[in-house]
Amino acid sequence: MPRPDPTAELQKALRQRILVLDGAMGTTIRTYGLSETDARGSRFADSKKDLLNNGDILSLTRPDVIGDIHKRFYEAGSDICETNTFSGTSIAQSEFFVDDPREHGGVKDPEFFQKIIDDTMLRDLAWEINYESAKLCREWADRVANETGIKRYVAGAIGPLTVSLSTSPDANDAGFRMVTFDQVKEDYTRQVRALIAGGSDILMVETIFDALNAKAALVAIQEVFEADGLKLPIIVSAAVGRGGETMISAQKVEAMWNAVAHVNPLAVGLNCSLGPDLMKPHLEELAKVSATNISCYPNAGLPNPLAPTGFDLEPPHMNAFMKEFALDGLLNLAGGCCGNTPEHIAAIAEGVKNIAPREVPVLEN
Repeated sequence: MPRPDPTAELQKALRQRILVLDGAMGTTIRTYGLSETDARGSRFADSKKDLLNNGDILSLTRPDVIGDIHKRFYEAGSDICETNTFSGTSIAQSEFFVDDPREHGGVKDPEFFQKIIDDTMLRDLAWEINYESAKLCREWADRVANETGIKRYVAGAIGPLTVSLSTSPDANDAGFRMVTFDQVKEDYTRQVRALIAGGSDILMVETIFDALNAKAALVAIQEVFEADGLKLPIIVSAAVGRGGETMISAQKVEAMWNAVAHVNPLAVGLNCSLGPDLMKPHLEELAKVSATNISCYPNAGLPNPLAPTGFDLEPPHMNAFMKEFALDGLLNLAGGCCGNTPEHIAAIAEGVKNIAPREVPVLEN
């Protein structure tokens, strides 16, 4: 059964303090030193493709690891943890289970992806990943809440896809798309329903690099709410480049806010892609134009393969940057993306502690 809408209590909490999000699932998974055999488990032992980079599958094959990660983030101070479902769609999972037709002279086109959407195995797998991941995160949210007396929340993570609705992959055919809007929306609809069934409190459309893909996810959410007679808060978070544009569709942050404001999100924000220093000017712009709460969970700097986490910034650095953001009145929710471990989140939580949250302005039409 879906949980009651927690929007009112979250809004109350956000007026009182800066809430803390979690860190990077992928980065933290790598610290466990798992092997390909670990990722496959007995269930996927005969898989033709490698699964070690399919982090979502670990909710099924190594729930002990994913549960421990949720536990550590909650105990580090996260008020909200995301489910391990960044790639929890049939389209995304097909990368790990279906041969790429282009390797055999074929194409990835709407006909190919309709087969993916209709594939029973992929459909059932995507449902199970989302449902079990949400249950696992819910379990640890409730355990830590009971132990600490502080309410914890589960955000159903709805990530980007490996295909784009905004741009063509064919330089000779600007109108060509691999998938249709309806196919993407149908896939997201299934993910949304599974995340809700598993016990998510919030739906988070995150790491947006393609504005139209995100629009399909938001339409799917609204249609599920209407059809199923329920409502949950929505958080929308975009990944931006150095110029403040979403990666593929080049939508600037003000345009992004204007495109999603109609869903009345609990928060809108930026994550991934950049370190906090490079993200700050774009966050400042978003904070000026947005009439809702602001979330921010940047990478721990830019990628560096020689660093222990693959990113340069250590917990004290993230503490200083996020404390600065908070003191500048830019934050309602703070966390970390790639490179941020539970230790980073503990430092971020300490950095924003006792600093007043950004006051949400009432903007004139």
